[in-house]
This record gives sequence, C-alpha cells and structure tokens, in this order.
Amino acid sequence: MKDYYGLLGVAPDASNEIIKTAYRKKAAQFHPDRNPEPDAASKFRAVQEAYEVLADVDRRKVYDETRRTSLIDDPLVVAREIWSSHLGNMQK
Repeated sequence: MKDYYGLLGVAPDASNEIIKTAYRKKAAQFHPDRNPEPDAASKFRAVQEAYEVLADVDRRKVYDETRRTSLIDDPLVVAREIWSSHLGNMQK
C-alpha cells in the first residue's frame, strides 16, 4: 500500500489546508518542466495521486480504513513501506 501521507510529507491527522500546501510544494518540486531528473514525472504523478485521495473526504476515509486494516493484518510489511517512505523523504 502506498503511503500517501509520507509522499506529501504530512501527518495522518493533517488538515486539508496542510495537505494542499504540501501538495503544491511537492508538485512544484517534481514538475517535469522544472525538474530535469529522469524520474521527476513519475514522482509528480505519485504526488498527484496522493493529493487526489487525501483531498477528497470520502476517498481519504476509505484510504485511512484500508491503511489501518493493513497495519493490523500485515504490520511488518506496512511498517517497512512507511519507514522507507519517510527515510526517502528525509534523504532528499
């Protein structure tokens, strides 16, 4: 499961305004017209996907519930994904 909160660099209890601000910052950082890195387009699409889910109240509820269930059913795998996502954000 993708860690949308980690992609945007926000906490799971972040408000819509914080999510929107983080999205705009990440979108500007990874926009293919501004970022010459070869993987910028895929990172930009991932950030867009994260924002589309977290900005929509209903989709965010479903995502949060799925995320919670995943942590209960298979905590080690999900914890590793979240951990690597946050470490990846810290290294950049």
